Amino acid sequence: MTQRLRLAVVGAGAWGTALAIQASTRHEVHLLVRDAQQHQAMAASRRNLKYLPDSPFPEALQVHAGGVDQLPEGLDLVVLGTPMSGLRAGLTALAQRPSTTPVAWLCKGFEAPTQDGAQGLMPHEVQAQVAPHLACAALSGPSFAQEVAQGLPTALVAASADSAVSQRLVQAFHGDALRVYANADLVGVEVGGAVKNVLAIATGLCDGLQLGLNARAALITRGLAEITRLGTALGAKAETFMGLSGLGDLVLTATGDLSRNRQVGLALAKGLSLQQAVDSLGHVAEGVYSARTVVQRARHLGVDMPIAEGVVALLDGHITPAQAVAELMRRQAKGE
Repeated sequence: MTQRLRLAVVGAGAWGTALAIQASTRHEVHLLVRDAQQHQAMAASRRNLKYLPDSPFPEALQVHAGGVDQLPEGLDLVVLGTPMSGLRAGLTALAQRPSTTPVAWLCKGFEAPTQDGAQGLMPHEVQAQVAPHLACAALSGPSFAQEVAQGLPTALVAASADSAVSQRLVQAFHGDALRVYANADLVGVEVGGAVKNVLAIATGLCDGLQLGLNARAALITRGLAEITRLGTALGAKAETFMGLSGLGDLVLTATGDLSRNRQVGLALAKGLSLQQAVDSLGHVAEGVYSARTVVQRARHLGVDMPIAEGVVALLDGHITPAQAVAELMRRQAKGE
């Protein structure tokens, strides 16, 4: 029998809530809600009406108001369910607590540069700056929160340089509906999770323009090559990108209509402005915010990423959707 753990999820977005729902069927789970109004609604309805209205909470799931400052004592695991923009603050707050509890983050992306010329950081690089003593991991992989909350089969990756931390994540979330694989390549898992969001925008654009299934297959395949080139330049293992956090997450996010990043591409293909596309989602589309940083780091490393470059030019309003496609097709012939 699996040991019963005591864990907390900080942040009640769709993904954090979905994991809390699943884990609470086997463990003691505390879901911390930073927005007071949202907490009140969730406590009264016993569901996340904003993000997962069709998924009632198990009786064992405990919902509290607050953030890191309200974490209960004696936890076996803390999970940060914030978007990438909130990771630094969350880790900084955790670093100030006298605790050795392992910490995992769910966000996928690159942090926006804080000043001109600065390099946008991946989650583990942010952690190294503000909380280097914490035992940390990333939980990633091809997953839509709605399906996880409903208990549909899903496979995830727990990535950490510390095998004890990745095994704690396996212990916390591996179950009948979730299969969790441990992976020591934290860099590769984070690169795959971040860059696939940018490429999902491109694939949504491709499908929105009705360019066909041949074009979609080519775009996903060449997109995977871009992810691999950037990842290996940053120190990742190439084989990581053929796994769940590379190929798996890219295929799901690029082709699944529950993907917010794909929906941005579809909306841009219809002629909506970027602001209109983002406003129509009601959720964060991380690819919109991390695309420029992905391209910036690729340029700094001398890594060729033409699809990502095209997405950035489109998001910045420098080219139209049709021009983005034309630019890619006009590229000089080369070996695969």
